[in-house]
Amino acid sequence: MKLLLDLLPVIVFFGAVRVAKYWPEATVALVAGWLGAIAGTAAEQLDLSALIVASVCGILASLAQIGFLLVRRMPVKPPVWIGAALIVVFGGLTVWLHNAWFIKWKPSILYWVFALMLLGGRWIWKRNLLGALLSEELELPPLVWDRLMYAWAVFFLVLGAANILVAYSWSTDVWVNFKTFGLLGLTLLFSLGTGVYMSRYLAPPAANDPLIAHEAAKPGSDV
Repeated sequence: MKLLLDLLPVIVFFGAVRVAKYWPEATVALVAGWLGAIAGTAAEQLDLSALIVASVCGILASLAQIGFLLVRRMPVKPPVWIGAALIVVFGGLTVWLHNAWFIKWKPSILYWVFALMLLGGRWIWKRNLLGALLSEELELPPLVWDRLMYAWAVFFLVLGAANILVAYSWSTDVWVNFKTFGLLGLTLLFSLGTGVYMSRYLAPPAANDPLIAHEAAKPGSDV
């Protein structure tokens, strides 16, 4: 449920694009009725109209996501606030100005903000924000947290560049698929890789639990 909630804006955006493309004439007519006629060829009108509809749906999904967390008195972590703010701003600009590039740039801006936060936190405030965010769940040496922080910062920079490369090099449909499955898949693979790396430094249960350590120290104990 938590994973689905975290991915709600992404899932809604992708679904809205697919639904909009399934009914092209209705989508173009709907956007024209709301916001005025879209310039360009029929294909360009459909691409932009679909992104406008998806941007509106993504904004609503992000607001619903935060509203649900607040009503349930669950913590809203900084990445969720930042993601919601960016989709409201860049999605809103796409809707208002009839320009698809705002929403296409949004993932890159999001990833680069994350990278700058990690690097700025380490270089300016002398804090490892990744370690501060996850230290309650994981116990790792400071050097390992620093390595992970720099690795994630570089990874976010690369993801932002990859998003822009795909957006400018291929069609809107290819970009939507890459945004939904490519960026998510790369993030999952990188998470698994860092998980394997972290597992080498996680303390065994006996090292953290005095009772287990005491039992293990008894002669003949198989704990």
